Amino acid sequence: MSRLVDAYFALLKALIALLLAAMVVLVFGNVVLRYGFNSGITLSEEVSRWMFVWLTFLGAIVALREHGHLGVDSLVRRLPLWGKKLCFVVSYALMLYAIILLLVGSWQQSLINWDVVAPASGLSVALFYGVGLVFAISTIPILLGGLYRVLSGRASEAELVAIRESEEEDVDEIQRRHLAEREGFDGVALGRRAGGVS
Repeated sequence: MSRLVDAYFALLKALIALLLAAMVVLVFGNVVLRYGFNSGITLSEEVSRWMFVWLTFLGAIVALREHGHLGVDSLVRRLPLWGKKLCFVVSYALMLYAIILLLVGSWQQSLINWDVVAPASGLSVALFYGVGLVFAISTIPILLGGLYRVLSGRASEAELVAIRESEEEDVDEIQRRHLAEREGFDGVALGRRAGGVS
């Protein structure tokens, strides 16, 4: 099951990269055609806008799984264990509620706009609203899994702070490496002095 989930998220990352590349080609190509050849790609603006919306939602799915969303954890880190658990459960319950609202709204908008076609591309506008369905169906299991781990007592205290501060972790790691290298260098220098090597 874990391999299947990892494969799904690898597919999402590949789709994000493809959408980004296609957006660059469409927008840049349209600019070159307009200013260089006084023509353009008719569906460029509409399709690139839709791609941007899909790219944003797919990126949000990946970020939720990797705890990469922005947040403030200065208060939560200072709370006792039961406070961290309470904040985690309340925040995840609120996110679930918001995503269920998004799921219902996206479903209704997809049904309403199923037969409506976009003016430039001729695609169904339901495709535009369908990203909300993909987002909700992908993120609800992530949130339910996190809630289950906390409520069953399987989550560590570090997992209760659902924000990963990569910049701080990177700075700490760089400082640790620098100190280790410095201590290693000083140790080598001391060894050489003790051995009479200048």
